[in-house]
Formats: sequence, structure tokens, C-alpha cells
Amino acid sequence: MKNHRRQPLARPAAGLAAAVLALAAACSSGDGGDADVYTWWDPYPQHDENSAWAERVDTCGEAAGVTIDRTASDTTDLTNRALLAAQEGTSPDLILLDNPAVSTLSDTEMLTTMDDLGLDVTGVDENLLAAGVVDGEAYGIPIGANTLAIYYNAEILDAAGVDPASITDWDSLTVALAQVTDNGDKGVTFAAIGTEEGSFQFLPWFWGAGADLRDLDSPEAVAALELWTGWLESGYAPNSVMTNSQNTTWEEFLTGEFGFVVNGTWQVNSAAETDFATGIIQIPARDGGIAPAPTGGEFIIAPVQSEAERYDVTRQIVECMTTPEGFVETAETFAYYVPPTAEGQEALLEARPELEPWVTAVREAKGRTSDNLGTDYPKISEALWTAVQNALSGSATPTEALQQAQADAEAALG
Repeated sequence: MKNHRRQPLARPAAGLAAAVLALAAACSSGDGGDADVYTWWDPYPQHDENSAWAERVDTCGEAAGVTIDRTASDTTDLTNRALLAAQEGTSPDLILLDNPAVSTLSDTEMLTTMDDLGLDVTGVDENLLAAGVVDGEAYGIPIGANTLAIYYNAEILDAAGVDPASITDWDSLTVALAQVTDNGDKGVTFAAIGTEEGSFQFLPWFWGAGADLRDLDSPEAVAALELWTGWLESGYAPNSVMTNSQNTTWEEFLTGEFGFVVNGTWQVNSAAETDFATGIIQIPARDGGIAPAPTGGEFIIAPVQSEAERYDVTRQIVECMTTPEGFVETAETFAYYVPPTAEGQEALLEARPELEPWVTAVREAKGRTSDNLGTDYPKISEALWTAVQNALSGSATPTEALQQAQADAEAALG
């Protein structure tokens, strides 16, 4: 990767804000003492030191004239380690962090803002940047985004007489599920497991009905949950959805028995390798159009350091990761990340035109912590996935389950 000196997301650093310098003494880096070595944490342990991803990271360090010492761990462990490092003053120079956790770390005052670093984020799509914005301040830049759509088995749909282009709203999708199941195949599978994955998969339907995460028992929210429960009651979706992770839903789809599966950008390569023809459609909103799906993906963030002179190199590394070419290189390294800027998306489509439906989905997507939910989101999400479980299991009606969820969320938020 070349070192591009003109960076569309950057402006010359003008020094750090006084507030950040005041915090530096309390949040110094225990790992960053060597001026020629910059510490980097990311949630990709599956990519070892010989991987294309590790080479990508190293290249950005080399472009800045330093060596990057990379540590990888899974997402949950990484977030916990980052919080502990903030308390102990041992934060690394850079972290790639799952986007819902950015607001959690910003709440500890361990992060610099992008304005502090002298980085201009106005080129980043607002809907993608929003997950890292707290009280009007951006605490990172997304290195890309993934999201959800509906994959379909073209052979099953052809046999059932279903035209994918006819699916434009909830009613037409439900009609398609009826046609598929009437023809002897299985309808749709999705992940409604009682974890964050369950909320992640429910949110397109929740938002697609016009519901708001501050009002979990609204009529719109009830309509979304009634859609899912209705599919189970009609036999259009299996009871296994209640324990399905996103991985297990994909395994179900790969059997060739299901017409549809709700899954993400990360299955693009796998879908291309199936024994049957596949395609994707956007998740429809209740009355038509594309439903906002939640964004997945990591932000590149910069913890506060005691040695302020380190920030200039930190900025250069971030710049290397966030040029249009850099975004495309990340997308191609992972095969599923859509760049978070219009320029980067256009460059990706030139290289991979088949990803156009996913670029469209990302442009319509929404951050889970958007609307300034910040650290409130995890508490709301737990109440929501619990409601989904209660309704799908039949232990409560959708209305009852969501009324309890709203009460639980309010109690958790104090």
C-alpha cells in the first residue's frame, strides 16, 4: 500500500485540545514508551501474524516510519481489556473496537476525539459515523461497515413461482414465504437467540416498522414482534430460531432446504460457493422501502497518551487506514467490509461491482447506539432480546413481552 500524502479525511494536526492533555497524566500508555513502536489492539485473532490483515497493519506502520506491535483478541475480551487498560493507564496507541463499545470507552474519558487528533470526519457517511458520536464529538472512524440483508435460494424460489423483485414490504414477503412452504420447502430462518445477536437481527424489523429504542412497547414495536411470532405460528420459520446464532442460521441455509435466511455481508464468499444459486434482497420496511439494518464493524480509536508527541504518528496511521484506497484494501482483505465514505464505496464497486446490493444496504443502515443512546443501548438491547424470546416461546404475547421490556429498560436506566 502506498503512503498517500493527500488524505481526504484529514487536515493538518493543530495540537491536542487542552482537555485531552489534562487527562493524559491519568491515562498514560504503559505500552507505548518506545518511540519507534506503536501498540495496536484489534478483535481479529483469526488473522495471525502471517495474514493479509497483519501485513495491512504493518504497512501502515511502515508508512508512518514505525513498527506496529499488534495484539489480537476476541471482541468481548478486547472491550474488557480496553476498559481495564483505561483504569490502569496502560492503553495502547490504537484500538479497533466494535462500534457499540465506542461510546462505553468514551464515557471513561480514555479516548481522544478525532477533532483532537486533527482528523476531519465530514466525509464519513453520517449514519455510519453516528455509532461513534457522543454529544456531538466523534471518538473514532469506522474502517468499514457490514450489515444485514436477506439471502435467498434461487432454485427454491423459482420452483415456488416467487419473483424476488416482488418482495417490497412485509406483506409481499409473507406471501412469498407461504408460496415456498406450500411448495414443500422451508421458509425463512433467522437468529433470535437471547443475546446481542438476537437484537441485531430483530432491529431491521423493529426500525422498519417505525419503532424507537426509547419506546419498546409502542404499537410499531408490537407489529414487528407480531410479524416474527406470526411466521413461527404459520410454520414459515422454524422454532430453532430461538436458539439460532447467525452462524447456525447460515448452516441451516447451506443445507439447501430454506428459501430465505437473514444474514450479513460476511457471508458473501460462502454464498458464492454454495451448490445452489443464491441472491439477496434488502430487508423491506413494513410498508415498503428498505428497512434500516444495524451496522456491524469496528472503529479505529486512539486512547489518550501521556506522551503527546506520539499523536502525530498515530494520526498518520489512522490516515493510512482511511484513504479511499485504504478502505477498499480493508474491504478486500476481509471480503465483507463496505467503506464508510461515498468515495470509498465507489472505488469498491469499481473493483467488486457484485457488492452493489451490500453498498445499498450499508447506506440505509443505522448504528445501534445512534440517536445518542450511547451506554444506554446495551441495557435496552437486553430488554429487547428478552422480549423477543418471551414472545417467540409463547410465554407472553408480543404486547405483554414488550411492555415488560419497557419496564425493565426503564428500571435498568434508573
